[in-house]
Amino acid sequence: MADNSNAPVIIKRKKVVGGDGHHGGAWKIAYADFVTAMMAFFLLMWLINATTEQQRLGIAEFFNPSVPLNKTSGGGSAMFGGDSVLTERILAHQGTGGLPTSIEGQPEPVEFETAGKGEEDELERLRDGLIGGGGESFLSDNLMKHVVTRVTDEGLVIELFDSPNQRLFVEGTAQPMPLLLDLAEVLVEVAGYVSNDVAIEGHVRSEPVTVRNTQTWSMSSIRADAMRQLMETFGLEKERVARVTGHADREMVSNIPRDLRNNRIEIILLRSDQ
Repeated sequence: MADNSNAPVIIKRKKVVGGDGHHGGAWKIAYADFVTAMMAFFLLMWLINATTEQQRLGIAEFFNPSVPLNKTSGGGSAMFGGDSVLTERILAHQGTGGLPTSIEGQPEPVEFETAGKGEEDELERLRDGLIGGGGESFLSDNLMKHVVTRVTDEGLVIELFDSPNQRLFVEGTAQPMPLLLDLAEVLVEVAGYVSNDVAIEGHVRSEPVTVRNTQTWSMSSIRADAMRQLMETFGLEKERVARVTGHADREMVSNIPRDLRNNRIEIILLRSDQ
């Protein structure tokens, strides 16, 4: 038998690859980074398009920790040198920005017709300042849920209404709830930027058909007058109140007579020709 002890030993090495570029996962990470970057880019483009130069400057300064609070370029004479929500939107622009102030530092009333931009535009701008159409609002998120505004031939109508969880008045009475106190304080602040007259109107939902003597007329009137007293308490001048009216359940906003949405108070900033 032949001796094969001196035969060469052949070793075959096989290279094992876990996966090539197509089947690996590295590209997914790169693609996710690309999508994130594109999303940030488009958000930046939207932000630049949706804001004014002054607003962009304020945003830039907010993220700059080295900028002092009262930096002159912050916008004007409002808090921290920034803009008030009504700057450039309601009153005639004066100086470098901010609201024109009296000696005591309070905003001076300016009638719509003297603001120089047309009463219709001024009503719309005041409405935007109230509900946050310009990005800021006098109202907190909770208060905003109870407010609807609209501009009519009569003026700017600010409607305050009940919700199932929060009421303006104690049920069946004209006693204001804390929610209404907060709303009244804000509305007096808004009304302070103009000198136009104010009308207050009360509305209530229908009473059950089993009620013998309805109180809708008296209740709507009493609630409207209670709102007048609240606003005067918070600083509204008495001579600016043009009328206080109760409409009972004759002007419902819901097709369901007993709907809470029909319980509401309307504050109207009257046009100058009313």
